[in-house]
Amino acid sequence: MATRVLLIDDDPKIVPLLERGLAFEGFEVVTAMDGSAGLAAATSHRPHIVLLDIAMPAPDGFEVCRRLRLAHDVPIIMLTARDDVVDKVTALNLGADDYVAKPFAFDELVARIRAVLRRHHSGDEPMAYADLVVDSQTREARRGAERVDLTAREFDLLLFFVRHPRQVLTREQLLERVWGYDANADTNVVDVHVGHLRQKLEAGGRPRLIQTIRGIGYALRD
Repeated sequence: MATRVLLIDDDPKIVPLLERGLAFEGFEVVTAMDGSAGLAAATSHRPHIVLLDIAMPAPDGFEVCRRLRLAHDVPIIMLTARDDVVDKVTALNLGADDYVAKPFAFDELVARIRAVLRRHHSGDEPMAYADLVVDSQTREARRGAERVDLTAREFDLLLFFVRHPRQVLTREQLLERVWGYDANADTNVVDVHVGHLRQKLEAGGRPRLIQTIRGIGYALRD
């Protein structure tokens, strides 16, 4: 299966050039000409990597990067005509994996895409905590030898916990990072999903792993 690249850029000159060049290199290319279309394409096409321009009409590339990082575990390379240190730091702090300033050599861009994909894939091994194993690629969870059947939201919630073991996570953090809601949303939805997740993880009398931190939130601890 070809690696799917989502290119989000509003430059009518560079988009077709990159689309043809990346297709020649063996990538499957999906394009979007603004941030809103890019976010929709990320959901519908499930790309393996995103090339994202910063200077676009609202939402700009920074905001798109932030929303992508909340909703999808996909590597992101920022493309921009601005080679400012502040922009680079902002992009990386928002979760971008790399930053390429325009104009750039096409061969360098392809090399960076492949390097980012290699780094991303190297972190795809199943993660374990106590007797819990979570595989982000197959979206399977097990306790010991038994598979735990989870809904998509329950799996995303468990994956976030296992990526932050022993860390105290507030309900507001979980809402923002797992649901994509802001802190003003109803945090009861977190409690409900944690309750369902616990029931499944603790079936058969297995010990509790998701602990309640009174007055704050939850933590993955044994």
